[in-house]
Amino acid sequence: MSKLSRQFKVPDELANLYDFANTLDVRHFTHHGVQHPQGDELTNARELAVWLQQRGLLLADAKISPAMLATAHELRSLVRDHLQRDPPERSTNKDSIRALNKALKLFPLLVTAGDGGMVLRAAREDALAGLSSVVAELYDGSRNGTLDRLKMCASDECRRVFFDRSKPATRRWCMSSLCGNRMKTRNYRERQRSAE
Repeated sequence: MSKLSRQFKVPDELANLYDFANTLDVRHFTHHGVQHPQGDELTNARELAVWLQQRGLLLADAKISPAMLATAHELRSLVRDHLQRDPPERSTNKDSIRALNKALKLFPLLVTAGDGGMVLRAAREDALAGLSSVVAELYDGSRNGTLDRLKMCASDECRRVFFDRSKPATRRWCMSSLCGNRMKTRNYRERQRSAE
């Protein structure tokens, strides 16, 4: 669990998924006159290894190859694509489902019994085994309904994944005071121009 997932009160059972989806920052808005810098936390194999290690997801002495990095990028892209859809649409968009299933096949899971009951764990035994934990969170969240609260900000200038803590689970923006306010102000100005 990262500082951001704690700050935004993302449940522990979705924290790695939330953090993984947000390793790509495509925000491109200006706030208080400062342009937000875009970034990618996983631009090379070393950065992916550090990200996994910080979360206790990297097997000791595991090495990440360029092909593994590409696999991680593909998984992240498809997870973000899945989360940008409204929850009811996630299970009906055939192209999205097909692409996500193809990526998920590379992260098989095993059911094991332990002290706390049954858990899913990685079937992989290489450096990317830790990403199977992200896939397990995706599965568990889908089964228990919490994944429906993990959404992508509706602002085209943001596209950050957030956890919707509102009671009816109808939030559209990661932060109403920033992204929501910007969108509402922009829409208002466009309506004013159209009326003139």
